[in-house]
Amino acid sequence: MTMLLLFTLLFPALLLCGALVMERVERPLRQEALGERVVQFLETARPEEVETYVSEGLAPALERYWRRRAPRRLRS
Repeated sequence: MTMLLLFTLLFPALLLCGALVMERVERPLRQEALGERVVQFLETARPEEVETYVSEGLAPALERYWRRRAPRRLRS
């Protein structure tokens, strides 16, 4: 009974610690992937999309870029 109580109390803390460790491992991977997306965007973007990037930031510019590249049937 004591082991079950101890496990019940420690499991959430161990799970939280594991999630924090995984977040630290994933952070550099996400930043590298974002850099590759920016390079790809800047190589093929239209001037108005680059203007959107400069004035509004990356997220709206990428949204506009991916919307343009989507097949016509997915745009509606």
